[in-house]
Amino acid sequence: MKKTSVWLVLALMSLVIAAPAKEKMMGGGVAQAITALEQKWVEGSKTGNPDMVAPLLAEKFINTTSDGKVFGKGETVSHIKGAKWETNEISDVKVTVFGNTAIATGSWTGKGTDENGKAVDTHERWTDTWVKMPSGRWQCVASQGSTVKM
Repeated sequence: MKKTSVWLVLALMSLVIAAPAKEKMMGGGVAQAITALEQKWVEGSKTGNPDMVAPLLAEKFINTTSDGKVFGKGETVSHIKGAKWETNEISDVKVTVFGNTAIATGSWTGKGTDENGKAVDTHERWTDTWVKMPSGRWQCVASQGSTVKM
């Protein structure tokens, strides 16, 4: 009887120890995947390649810019084509996972010209909401940027 109790306690302890490790692995894997998708988005924007960015955005994607304008997927992707960047980079990326939803936040620095040829030299904080679609692919459904006042 004592041996059975000892084995039962050991089995329960191993489950208690393994559960957080498994959760961290799952969330950590998703966080790494979302961070890589964010970096792919920046690379597509930096190189003026809308075809690289389009698959990352859901069909009903909503982008709220730092000046309060709201764009859908089509407009967001079309703006990528005309912009020219000296600097276009993200940093301080943090991802929090809630099941099939992930919230990514970070910092963006951009210097160059937008799709209309207007000079851009800015630093922004951003929040992106990603959802794991029924296909199993992660797509961004919403993005919000705010200019950092220096």
